[in-house]
This record gives sequence, structure tokens and C-alpha cells, in this order.
Amino acid sequence: MKTTVSIIKADIGSIAGHAVTHQALKDKCNENLQEAKDSGLLSDFHITNCGDDIDMIMTHTNGVENEEVHKLAFDTFMAGTKIARELKLYGAGQDLLSDTFSGNIKGMGPGCAEMEFKERGADPVFAYCCDKTEPGAFNLPIFKMFADPFNTAGLVIDPKLHGGFDFEVYDVIENKKVILSCPDEMYDLLALIGSTGRYVIKHVYRRSDNEIAASISTDRLNLMAGKYIGKDDPVAIVRSQSGFPAGGETTEAFAFPHLVSGWMRGSHNGPLMPTSVANARPLRFDGPPRVLGLGFQVSDAKLIGPIDMFDDPAFDNARETATKVSNYMRRHGPFEPHRLPAEEMEYTSLPGVMEKLEKRFEDI
Repeated sequence: MKTTVSIIKADIGSIAGHAVTHQALKDKCNENLQEAKDSGLLSDFHITNCGDDIDMIMTHTNGVENEEVHKLAFDTFMAGTKIARELKLYGAGQDLLSDTFSGNIKGMGPGCAEMEFKERGADPVFAYCCDKTEPGAFNLPIFKMFADPFNTAGLVIDPKLHGGFDFEVYDVIENKKVILSCPDEMYDLLALIGSTGRYVIKHVYRRSDNEIAASISTDRLNLMAGKYIGKDDPVAIVRSQSGFPAGGETTEAFAFPHLVSGWMRGSHNGPLMPTSVANARPLRFDGPPRVLGLGFQVSDAKLIGPIDMFDDPAFDNARETATKVSNYMRRHGPFEPHRLPAEEMEYTSLPGVMEKLEKRFEDI
């Protein structure tokens, strides 16, 4: 029997603008998922939130893209949306692009990362959840975990990792995918994933046996809706130890708060700050973008834990750097590179301004 880990997330309403989800919404999610656990649909679950996004971490034995599990998530978010509207929360149900479930949550707004695997003797699994950024925000840290020996020493000194990993990359504009092997095709991989708005790592597999190592949500809300609704706020599942990077090698990938797109109205570049669950509240200029990490052991499809992986003073320097970079970027105001380039702004609120000015443009 194989275990499936699913993370399905959505922003269905928050307090004080796009700040923090309301506890009543999490309570409703907990109620629905507990019923599903009691009925046997789920083996276990854990609910957290990064900023205004509710992240439902679920384990079961039904495989990926299971209709019942996805419908459970959709119905749960719909029930939470009803409460959000009653409380007049901001952005109530904003990530739900349809009010009718159609067999799979893909393309309906919520983000989803899933993987199925046969449990090892000890199976550490990490859930990484972001707010105020896009799926490509995971490109650099996932690359560092599974392809950069300066981050993951095991790629050099551990025979179980030495063979490298395959990266499945999605072109979210053309709806195509390609698999590139590292270290052999590292330069080709970097040529793609450096373009974080278009090429996004979806899965990572161990080359020696094609065992799943990581899964990332790649849903782009603006592309699905055709306009800016909210940032995508991706989630990732990462396996660790015994043939995969050590737990500390996965967290180390976030010690550098690299620049990602998102922040206010999804229209700005800012540093991805690793924070504890308690501080995963992006309040300054709706940011800076945040990432939290939860560490579990998976045992007979049950979640043991979690450990709050960034609740550690060793990440204080990363947070200080992120704060300094935030100060620097904010001083640019509406100018690039703080504001996103024109092609990315097409899916924000800027087109409304350009439409107003369109008739006033003249040929040179």
C-alpha cells in the first residue's frame, strides 16, 4: 500500500485586507477534514496558514488527483467562503474560480501539490507554504536542494544522492513540460527556471529509481482567470533523508532570501522571508513575501509532528537580510525593478490605467 500526501490551499478570506486568515475559517476546515478522517477518506491531516492562505496538509491512500479528496477540499473551501462572506472578510472566496466541482480541483483556483510513495522505515516529509508570491518562487530553493552541491553536500559525499535528480519543468504559458536531468543538463535547467514567471519546477525524481522526491503547486491564478485575482501563493512537498537531501539541506535552501515576484497587488519584486508559523503574517506593504516550513514524519499514512522548521534563531540573519532588502526595494516606489516588468504587469490592475490613457497616445 502506498501513502499519498496532498497539500491543497486557497485564499478564501482574511482580516485587515490580505493579512491573515480568520480562525473561524480554519475551524471549519478542521471540522470538515475531521469528518473525512472519521469516515476513512483521510488518514490524517494538519491545517495551517501562511498569511491569508489556508493550507490543508492531508494524508490518505487514494492516490494523487483523487476525485473524493479533491471534492472534499473544494467543498471545505466553499463552506469556509460562506463563513467569510458572513463575516465580511476581505477577498471572500477569491481563489475559487467556480462554484461547481468538476471532478478535479485543477484549474479551479486552489493550488495543489501531491505525491504518492511507498513508505520507508523512516520517512521525513516537509511542507513548505508561501504567501504573496508565485509558483516560480520555489525554483531556486528546489534547485539548491536537489542540484547544488554548495547547498546539499550529500550530492557529493552520499552515494545515494550522487546519481542526481530529474526535474520536471512546466511551461505555464504554453502548457508544455520537459524533464531535465542533473547534473548532466544543469545549464539547460537553469536556462529555463531562471525565468520564474514562465518555467516552473513541478516534480523532482531520483534518477537511480525514479522515486518521487518533491512536488510543487504550479497553478497561476491570473492565467486561469485572465486577470489579476490574487497571487498564487504556492506550496511544496519535499521528502528527506536516506537517498534524499537531509532535512537541514532542505531548510538551508531558504537561508538566502532571494527576490520573488508578488508583494503588494502581486506587482512587485521582494525577498522571500523564511518565518515561523507565528510570524507568517505579511503585513508590511502586504509583504514581504513569506515562506513557512513544517517538518513531519509519515508513519502508516499518519502525520507525526509538525516541527516549525524556521522557528530557529539561525534564520534571524536571513530575516534581517530580507528586511534590509525590503527597505532598499521599497525606495524605488513605482519604478522597476521594484515594480514588475511590463509583460508581467499585464495581469495586474495596471491595464485599467493603460485603457484610460490609450486614446491619448499619438504616433511619434
